[in-house]
Amino acid sequence: MNSQARALRLFLLLVVMLTLLAGCGDDEPAPVASTGQLPDFTGLVKQVSPAVVNISAAPAEAAEQGGEGENGPLEGWLRRFFEDGGPGEQSPLPPGGSPHASLGSGFIISDDGYILTNRHVVANAGQIVVKLNDRRQLVADVVGQDSYSDLAVLKVDASDLPTVKVGNPDKLEVGSWVVAIGSPFGFETSVTAGIVSAKQRSLASDQYVPFLQTDVAINPGNSGGPLFDLAGEVVGINSQIYSQTGGYQGVSFAIPIDIAMDVAKQLRDSGSVTRGWLGVQIQDVDRELAESFRLKRPEGALVARVMPDSPAQAAGLQAGDVILSFNDQPVDSAASLPPLVGTVAPGESAGVTVLRDGERETIEVTIEKLPKDLSAATAPEQAEKPAEQPYGLTLESLDTAARRELDLEQGGVRVTDVADGAGADAGLEPGDVVLAVGSRHVEDVASLREALDDADGAVALLVLRDDRRLYLAMRPKNK
Repeated sequence: MNSQARALRLFLLLVVMLTLLAGCGDDEPAPVASTGQLPDFTGLVKQVSPAVVNISAAPAEAAEQGGEGENGPLEGWLRRFFEDGGPGEQSPLPPGGSPHASLGSGFIISDDGYILTNRHVVANAGQIVVKLNDRRQLVADVVGQDSYSDLAVLKVDASDLPTVKVGNPDKLEVGSWVVAIGSPFGFETSVTAGIVSAKQRSLASDQYVPFLQTDVAINPGNSGGPLFDLAGEVVGINSQIYSQTGGYQGVSFAIPIDIAMDVAKQLRDSGSVTRGWLGVQIQDVDRELAESFRLKRPEGALVARVMPDSPAQAAGLQAGDVILSFNDQPVDSAASLPPLVGTVAPGESAGVTVLRDGERETIEVTIEKLPKDLSAATAPEQAEKPAEQPYGLTLESLDTAARRELDLEQGGVRVTDVADGAGADAGLEPGDVVLAVGSRHVEDVASLREALDDADGAVALLVLRDDRRLYLAMRPKNK
């Protein structure tokens, strides 16, 4: 009898559990279900994809040429692009986009029509057209754009639009599953998934963005699209890839959504972004420098120069100081300092902990607004021309902002001055941007000089001059 009672109790308990589980179906289902050991993304995609958009930016000349359609040039261009075959009948987009339309992605951040995307998707565009998930095509205006973060806010005339939910990248762990939705090569609402490979990743010249690194498949056209966590919340904006071919190679970078939303708010409110400025030139601390400063390991940002009339100078920072923390946030490397400074509003104070003469001390600095012309603000008061310039050329590497102004994906070296030498003989002029030496891509000044030094005769320089590309023959050995 006892065994029968126990069996009856177990049966009743099982019935109660099944009833409770069945009742859970009345609530909103979780965005991601688990099938075995791998997540099932179908619920997430259905939930969030209506807020993801395709962005096509017709060049200004395309809008002026006109076309067939009752509503003029825009309708004609739209019909040619969206109806006549679509991306499946076009050649794949090169890394820099098509000469006829820049394809990218974006997502809706408010139901009254505000859309967030990458700046390079819409930079220098004539007509910007947003294609919604329900197939509507709307003309968009640029509310504002920011070159430092490569972000832009668009506005379409619509209401009651589906929006994304904004997540918290700080809670995202390395190894977490993430999902990207966008339009690679123009193929709309394409879904790819992967994991977070690293956080707080600093790229060479993107000083104000601590990127999320993922292994999600990202290709041209994904730019500006959202990166979702398993809760269906946006945690980043897919922005860059690291590639030797221009296509996916398993290393992609996303702008954390908290930084992006702060930029978006400023662009919506004022059309521009205000960032904090400290006013120092810094470098990494390597093993030898760490030993000389009596550090247990290489860490911090070494101040190489304090800018005149800067907040750093006013606060008493000195060349040779090693900045170890900023507002109680550790500074592990030189690249980790600018994002911390940039988030401080001008006029606010920040505590900077430095190592000076073997002793740690904290200095209060009143942060100022980042100058619009940062190169002028950071230039030496009396810059002396070097006595000797290899090949008669004064050169500077392009930063990210400069490359985006020139619509370049990567690399590039600007010629700032030309004296007598092989460069002048080749016809190089101040303002030229050297893109390649023969088939060898030029990433920075060091790589250009290395390529020229390795040359065994005349080489062909690919040069960007006044929005036109041309080759110039140069004999480096004439230096």
